[in-house]
Amino acid sequence: LATMTFVTRHENVLFLGPPGVGKSHLAVALAVEAISQGISVYFVSLSQLIEDLRKAYTENRLDKRIRIYIRPKLLVIDEIGYLPFDSLAANLFFQVVSARYERGSILLTSNKSFGEWGELMGDPILATAILDRLLHHSHIVNIRGNSYRLREKMRTGAYGSPSTT
Repeated sequence: LATMTFVTRHENVLFLGPPGVGKSHLAVALAVEAISQGISVYFVSLSQLIEDLRKAYTENRLDKRIRIYIRPKLLVIDEIGYLPFDSLAANLFFQVVSARYERGSILLTSNKSFGEWGELMGDPILATAILDRLLHHSHIVNIRGNSYRLREKMRTGAYGSPSTT
């Protein structure tokens, strides 16, 4: 992945795993590497993306705003799974994924397995359509382990038991 060839092939990268295992850190590192290689990048959390598109939708300028997310060669969408979608949010996310399909790469991070996306988005059919496009040309990286943020707390016994973690 460090060679960034996935971007030139319009492939996607999906980092999956529990909170605190380094998904966002890896996404930032790949975004910085892409920029150093002259690749255009846009980094956004899913909640920011949805909020931005929702505002554009209400102001009747959605098509213009979606073009902002289509333009870069690499779109990084962070933190999928922390907040549930309503039907409009799921539809807006679908529009971005669909517009970028085979035209640009998406790197995303999620704390939810693909089987949970239907419930997360409130629409299993729309979730399947999104996953169909994301997974068609993709690299999936499952990250396991304990939270880096809580590691020291677990060592000292301040969070959980060191013997059980």
